Amino acid sequence: MIISRFIPDNLYIRYKYKRVMHKTLNLKNPRTFNEKLQWLKLNDRNPLYTTLVDKYEVKSYISDKIGDRYVIPTLGIWNNFEEIDFDRLPEQFVLKCTHDSGSIVIVKNKKDLNIESIRKKFESSLKKNFYYMGREWPYKNVKPRILAEKLMTDESGTDLLENIYEIENKGREEELTDYKLMCFNGKVKCSFVCTDRFSKEGLRVTFFDTEWNILPFERHYPKSDKPIKQPVNYKKMISLAEKLSEGIPFVRVDFYEVTNMIYFGEMTFFPGSGMEEFTPEEWDIKLGDWIHLTKFKERE
Repeated sequence: MIISRFIPDNLYIRYKYKRVMHKTLNLKNPRTFNEKLQWLKLNDRNPLYTTLVDKYEVKSYISDKIGDRYVIPTLGIWNNFEEIDFDRLPEQFVLKCTHDSGSIVIVKNKKDLNIESIRKKFESSLKKNFYYMGREWPYKNVKPRILAEKLMTDESGTDLLENIYEIENKGREEELTDYKLMCFNGKVKCSFVCTDRFSKEGLRVTFFDTEWNILPFERHYPKSDKPIKQPVNYKKMISLAEKLSEGIPFVRVDFYEVTNMIYFGEMTFFPGSGMEEFTPEEWDIKLGDWIHLTKFKERE
């Protein structure tokens, strides 16, 4: 609703947290992972974060910080759909919005692309400000654009491929698995992998420690009952994620592994918008203990 845009962030976050989590949000003395993410939405407003969540602008930051070999090549960037010259794009590519989450089309055969269908998708997405959904401040001032990237395919086999990614044209596309590393004050404490996203059973989310042992908790989604292979470059991913997360109280850094090469995916400050329950609940507190807010509290 448009009227919700005029509700102050503090009140909106309290209301939505209560509605989604069925408990009162403690912002005065946050303890849990979910509570601390809400607190950070309101109190950690580093302008750099806007660059880090912009899917185009972050590429320069990644190149400067860890090297351009980890960046997926850009094929084009446009302010609106009408600017896209599809004749100049290769037969395979990925289209996504720079300013939100989920606005993506994977194109494996350009001749099968339903232009009108994806036009509607992107024109709708460009009108939305992702910030208003959960008051995730970094997204508020990201410039809405459409980005084209090289379609990354793995040549070593199918074990890195997620189930199925359906798009609004003929056929189905396989999506590379991304490895999501949870960084607390510049240190990776755990990671997770999403699988079975488009299966009948639904999404599975499995958490691992830094030695690739499965952790004994779930967050909103059940863990996979199938083995998940450790990426060849897992330790290198940890090292890169820690370099990228220096000085940040919490951020999730995602990587792909393509034919044994690492590619940066994205940085996310509030996974699940900080409103996904843990089972058992004690892990909400345990992960919360990993986020240190001392330097922010000292300013109050």
